[in-house]
Amino acid sequence: MATRLEEAEIAKSLDDLNEIAGDTPWIIKEGKLSKTFKFKSFIRAFGWMSQIAIWAEKLKHHPEWFNVYNTVEVQLVTHDVNGLSELDFQLATKMETFK
Repeated sequence: MATRLEEAEIAKSLDDLNEIAGDTPWIIKEGKLSKTFKFKSFIRAFGWMSQIAIWAEKLKHHPEWFNVYNTVEVQLVTHDVNGLSELDFQLATKMETFK
């Protein structure tokens, strides 16, 4: 069972995540862990989403995302705890690994 992270834990986890995030950092927007990914083509964006969907299913934690052509907007939040949990940062890390 996931537990809601405290503000200090969120700040530390966000710093750690952004060390591997590259040019576009993750941010907290409206209480959600958020990032926009850009790919070279639609097929690359869709392929990435397909890979992430497998990991999301394994974690039993699913992203809120929106895709148009080569862009994927991602928002992560743990609805069960009404905030951010370690699951959000685990899935975000997987997203960074596969981009």
